[in-house]
This record gives sequence, C-alpha cells and structure tokens, in this order.
Amino acid sequence: MSTGEFDQVDERRSQSRLHAYQAVSAVVSDDHNFDRGVETARAIARAVLDEHGPEGLAEVTVELSLKLAEALERIASEQGLTATDLADVWFVD
Repeated sequence: MSTGEFDQVDERRSQSRLHAYQAVSAVVSDDHNFDRGVETARAIARAVLDEHGPEGLAEVTVELSLKLAEALERIASEQGLTATDLADVWFVD
C-alpha cells in the first residue's frame, strides 16, 4: 500500500467519523425536537449513500458501532457489567 492509499483511508475514516458525529448530534441536539433530529440523521445517511455509495454508508455504520461500543464499555465498567450484557439490555426487547 502506498502512502497515498493510507491518506485515502485516513480521509475516508475522517469523513465517516464526521458524518457519524453529525447524525448523532442531530438526534441529541436541544436546538430542535427529536423527530426533526431523526429526520436530519436520515438525511445525512441518504447523502452519504448518494455521495459515497454503499461502501461509504457501511463506513459510517462501522464508525457509529465503534463509538457506541466505546461508550457501552465505559458505562458497563462503571456499573460492574460487561459491555455485552449492557448491549443485550439496550437492544434486546
């Protein structure tokens, strides 16, 4: 892999991280209501898909998953749980 290829990977990861941040920020923002935040997050996902295709959307999904996993690990540790157990509680109905 050449140096230029590493730069492209870093740039893609940086873009994915920015889009993930924008989507999460839209949902948790106090500037507007929750429904509008969810719609903004959807619009960001659609824009990523339109601009970067399925691979770009997959990268944003991975970035979101990594950040959520980090948060779950921190919260689980504070509560004396495993991140897996906490994820089960959060995501399993």
